[in-house]
Amino acid sequence: MNNNSTVNIKIEVPKVDSEANSDKRLIKTGIIWTAFQLIINQSFGFVVKLILIKLLMPSEFGLVGMATVFTGLVQVINDLGVGAALVQRKQHDLNESHFQTAFWTGVIWSVLLYMIMAFAVTPVAVYFYHEPTLKLLIPILSIGILCNPVNLIHKAQLTRAMNFKKIALIDNTSYIIAGSLSIILAFSGIGIWALVFNAIAPFIFAMPLYYKATKWFPKFTWDKQSFKDVFGFGVFTTGANIFTYLYNNIDYLLIGKLLGASVLGIYTFAFVITDTFRSRVMAVINNVMYPIYGKNQRDPILLKRYYLKVVQINCLVVFPIMLFFAILGGPFVVKIFGMKWQSAIVPLQYLSVSVMFQMMVSGNTALIRGLGKPGLDMKLQILKAALFLPTLAYATINYGILGASIAILFNKFLLVVIAQVTFRYFLTVKITTVELFKALYPCLLAAFISATLCLAGSYLGLNFLIAGILLLISYSITVWFMIGQELKSMLKRK
Repeated sequence: MNNNSTVNIKIEVPKVDSEANSDKRLIKTGIIWTAFQLIINQSFGFVVKLILIKLLMPSEFGLVGMATVFTGLVQVINDLGVGAALVQRKQHDLNESHFQTAFWTGVIWSVLLYMIMAFAVTPVAVYFYHEPTLKLLIPILSIGILCNPVNLIHKAQLTRAMNFKKIALIDNTSYIIAGSLSIILAFSGIGIWALVFNAIAPFIFAMPLYYKATKWFPKFTWDKQSFKDVFGFGVFTTGANIFTYLYNNIDYLLIGKLLGASVLGIYTFAFVITDTFRSRVMAVINNVMYPIYGKNQRDPILLKRYYLKVVQINCLVVFPIMLFFAILGGPFVVKIFGMKWQSAIVPLQYLSVSVMFQMMVSGNTALIRGLGKPGLDMKLQILKAALFLPTLAYATINYGILGASIAILFNKFLLVVIAQVTFRYFLTVKITTVELFKALYPCLLAAFISATLCLAGSYLGLNFLIAGILLLISYSITVWFMIGQELKSMLKRK
């Protein structure tokens, strides 16, 4: 009896260790390939946007911003939380009928939404903004809606398999082709349509690549129980996404309505510059960690360690970029893009600081959904919308784009407060404010030191590029001095 007990112990321990090591390998591989996707895809995409900003006028960006307020909301509704539901479900609770049912439901839903966009939403947008160009702009930008259910199923399958290498290659290829053609179109003089093409082409180019990667093809099957399984989870996720979208885009709606396309274009410039880094860096690690959170949802201690490391890495990457824009945004905008974008400088600086606050809660949504709590996620998004929308509306109506920028900064600070309350009262994963700031201490200290040196360099008359290099070097040295060995061991860990 004792011998059997001893044997069982020897069998179980390696199994746990093996699973933990497997998770670490999957996380490391996923982060490496998703980071590769970010570096190639977003660096190239950012360069494309910079070139388009240089070639086009603020009013053209403003018109696309007006249209995107409506098309973006429909994209959120179009998702129906299917991707999150398919990734979150455990392997033994998922079968082929779930993918087939999700695909055909998505196709029917996306066609319906496209018709609503083309024939109902477009006339409303034209009347609301008094911009006739939107009559053609919105239906064309909405083409991405039709591609969504096709790409979504394939991407969910690759994400479940933690095959981020294929996702990275597909996304990079589609965005590079689309971006290159957009630049050619912009130089050819077609104006705003170069922006439109850059927005919808990646979805189209990705479709055949995803089919080739997964070898999965739809069949004419649909199952009622599978529908309930997938969309029961997805309803809450979609609800949360809708409220998130509303409080993230009410500023676009109000600025476009009250101040016109040119001012909205100025604001869009500031938002794009900062949000490109924020959204993509968050996506890199959160896309990798979401299935890991779901897999380990019964181990709060492990999830706490993972979460704090995710937030720390996200902040390590984003903080120096946002500091550059906050301190050196003025000469950067004027020297690179010209005086026509000068009005974007102050909003850019406020939005940069707001992104730094947002990065402190950059893993919350993935963690909550990974824990299988989409209902809680939706309630939190409703609460945020209830707090954020009035402040954004008041500030934008009374103080224009400057007021909107300050309101966003205040609201991003509130995100940190709401997240800490959520950890204390509503989640099994308990993370105190002290623990959060202990994890972020290297980022915060490096930010303070590098910002001080950068400001001193600017005061002494250093060129903004040299001051920016000084900022980056001092930040990197400080971080490496504090946690360099830890980062080195993470890279070497197998």
